[in-house]
Amino acid sequence: METTVITTPPAGMDPVVAPASMVEALPAYGFTSAVYVVAAVLFILSLGGLSGQESAKRAIWYGIVGMALAVLATLFGPGWGNWWLSILMIALGGVGGWLLATRVQMTEMPQLVAAMHSLVGLAAVFIGLNAQIELGRVIRARLNEATDLFQGFAAVLAHKSPAEIAMLKVEVGLGIFIGAVTFTGSVVAYGKLAGKIDGKPRKLPGGHMLNLGAAILSLLLVILYVAGWGPAMLWLILLTLVAGFIGWHLIMGIGGADMPVVVSMLNSYSGWAAAMIGFTLSNDLLIVVGALVGSSGAILSYIMCKAMNRSFVSVILGGFGGETGPAMEIEGEQIAIDAESVAAALNEADSVIIVPGYGMAVAQAQQSVSELTRKLRAAGKEVRFAIHPVAGRLPGHMNVLLAEAKVPYDIVLEMDEINEDFPSTDVVIVIGSNDIVNPAAQDDPNSPIAGMPVLEVWKAKHVFVSKRGQGTGYSGIENPLFYKENTRMFYGDAKKSIDALLPMID
Repeated sequence: METTVITTPPAGMDPVVAPASMVEALPAYGFTSAVYVVAAVLFILSLGGLSGQESAKRAIWYGIVGMALAVLATLFGPGWGNWWLSILMIALGGVGGWLLATRVQMTEMPQLVAAMHSLVGLAAVFIGLNAQIELGRVIRARLNEATDLFQGFAAVLAHKSPAEIAMLKVEVGLGIFIGAVTFTGSVVAYGKLAGKIDGKPRKLPGGHMLNLGAAILSLLLVILYVAGWGPAMLWLILLTLVAGFIGWHLIMGIGGADMPVVVSMLNSYSGWAAAMIGFTLSNDLLIVVGALVGSSGAILSYIMCKAMNRSFVSVILGGFGGETGPAMEIEGEQIAIDAESVAAALNEADSVIIVPGYGMAVAQAQQSVSELTRKLRAAGKEVRFAIHPVAGRLPGHMNVLLAEAKVPYDIVLEMDEINEDFPSTDVVIVIGSNDIVNPAAQDDPNSPIAGMPVLEVWKAKHVFVSKRGQGTGYSGIENPLFYKENTRMFYGDAKKSIDALLPMID
């Protein structure tokens, strides 16, 4: 009888094989591979287009079309079936996505992204566990001399050689590990961004040693699973729990100041988890897309860490959300200013720089800021925006808000492009920012953000800080800028404060 090798059995047992009559032939769908190539190209174009505000809208459509093609090709590809269940899941996912897109505010986008990452991680865990269940089913059928015909993923497994099965187990182990870390880490990130979990770094006694021990235990569990020593499903369940602990403890130990990097890092993790899913399912498109997301997320995380003068390893192993020593004493007092005085300074100014932060998103003040910009430019004044790489709680958060408010792209500048212009600027308006304009990063070696490149707004002639109150903000770090002689505090809701200025601008 012709046979197909299924897997390498535990030591001392003969090779486990399945009769060819038990294995449904895998159909070759050339159009599926062709559509996957087209979808992959569209995803690459989408990712490239998102690097610029002018091309972002077109890039999103590339992504939408690419995903639609990928779903259709998968439904009509090898192993397709369960049509009603597939259609139901697609409908539920589509309705859920539409509801989220229409109801979630821009201030909630960071936690929404973190929640989406958690779903990718959870999917990787479930697919890994399911792969082992199917593998076990095929092996049991052969040992029991069953005559069932294998279909779908089981048929894929039945066509694999022992070496391919061993590699599949490695992929399953890595996929479950990365997926579990991504899932629990993203849940914690969501909690911190949504204010449901304290933003301060929290660690169990033992800190980094606990993480190291859990990582070593995870490696041991993967080795036991791949080698086939003992109950495979037990090792995978234990691996899920241990990796989940790593994700939870790792992100709990990172402070609020590092949240933008954490979101980017988890984005990278979700990409690698998707790539592992692709290897497990022999899906080339998932491999390509996962690699794109994983590598781009890692590159973005590196860029953001560089912008904060921190190494990537130092951030993910604990961040800088806590105190490092006694902070420098701040002299002076915060002096408030009213709308009339701010408007007078703006009317007299020739150059204005606006620094947006998360407070602008909270107050939904971007439209008012855009109108203020229009009026100032109509009066012949030079108006520009200064964007720090980690402004807000999500990479590119401020750029998206300003694009939504139709602020011209050419006046939105990155920190490196505009930082040298502050000394020659008449007025700087800071809207809801704290850490990215904090001079303590340069002046106080004991500050939690010591060494972080910041926007040097205090070098301008006048600085007006729009802020709700005298609190220290999300990261809890005191800001000496608020006490400088050329700084005035424009207290109140950012939108109401900016709206109060509009009628007074000549």
